[in-house]
Amino acid sequence: MRNVYVIGVGMTPIREHWDKSLRNLLAEAIARSADDAGISLRDIESIYVGNMSSGYLQGQEHIGALVATQLGLIGVPACKIEAACASGGMAFHQAFLSVASGMYDCVVASGVEKMTDAITPDVTVALIMADDQEYVANYGATFVSLNALVYRYYMEKYNVKQEDIALFPVHCHRYAQNNPYAQYRRAVSLEDVLKSPLIADPIRLLESAPIGDGAASIVLCSENFIREKGLSPEVLVQVAASAAATDTLSIHEREDISTLTASIKASRKAYEMAKVEPNDIDVLEVHDAFSILGILHLEDLGFAEKGKGTVLVKEGELEVGGKIPTNLFGGLKARGHPVGATGIYQIAEVFLQLTGRAGKSQVDGATVGMAQNVGGVGSTVVVNILKRVR
Repeated sequence: MRNVYVIGVGMTPIREHWDKSLRNLLAEAIARSADDAGISLRDIESIYVGNMSSGYLQGQEHIGALVATQLGLIGVPACKIEAACASGGMAFHQAFLSVASGMYDCVVASGVEKMTDAITPDVTVALIMADDQEYVANYGATFVSLNALVYRYYMEKYNVKQEDIALFPVHCHRYAQNNPYAQYRRAVSLEDVLKSPLIADPIRLLESAPIGDGAASIVLCSENFIREKGLSPEVLVQVAASAAATDTLSIHEREDISTLTASIKASRKAYEMAKVEPNDIDVLEVHDAFSILGILHLEDLGFAEKGKGTVLVKEGELEVGGKIPTNLFGGLKARGHPVGATGIYQIAEVFLQLTGRAGKSQVDGATVGMAQNVGGVGSTVVVNILKRVR
């Protein structure tokens, strides 16, 4: 396989975009990524779009041809990639493979979701499509309630207190204040989190990622493309690994719902591919759709023993200067979670860290970063590792 590089990223702010449609947001993000890379839109040979709910919420499928038309790139192959909340990470995975294989020299991995135009009950229905319709959703379960079961089980199994788990969103909000693209750029206290309304016991409102609109895009290319176009990026970032795995679709069929097996499998494959270990990761982005997931991911990715993930938060090890700086742009909780775009935002944020463009949240000397994107309750996990090589 050939080496693959990230040379540009583009993002829209995450918020309620009443004045922009799905296609507008996506086209804007892709155009920004091309500008950031210093290339023309005409240099793009293929487009991969992560999206989960456009068919249900907007009544619009065929997103690939939609955005190619919007950008004036008629003839360029483009397609939608769907893997629930891991759609963005999976779009990046497929884009990586297309360049690594030699099929293309310059492609775009993008993601988009427009959720605020819909009423909350419809968004709830769209999200539970990530699980089994016949045996789970049909009986009234929601995506929040499934994660609440994981939360309760984890606390009882490892004797962990909710106030320790609830520190994770406090951490994320602290760093979202520095992120101009974040949906909620304000700090929250532990007291704020624990006093916020219950939405599915024990999950409280401020432990849950919000509903929002947003799009993000990343330009990937080969070494040949960089040379032929005469590009000379000051910092060169390689995709050191891209790995994906699945688990049983529904949690009721798993042996232990406090461990996300797909996360373990994908991360171990990524570590092997990148020839690194957890101790080599300088910056980390994890999929904290709910506070409990942030804790589980720290453990399953190999940064803490099972049942000890909260220790990293309590001891400040997720901060800039800590053992494993994590979610330094606010994570899903505060940056926002426009589902199909989330995995792309995460990878773009890692890229900004490795190129020294993370502003007040910059980790000095960061050379290796990891982004973990999750679909369903760990049913699909994509892990991507970027490495600064120059």
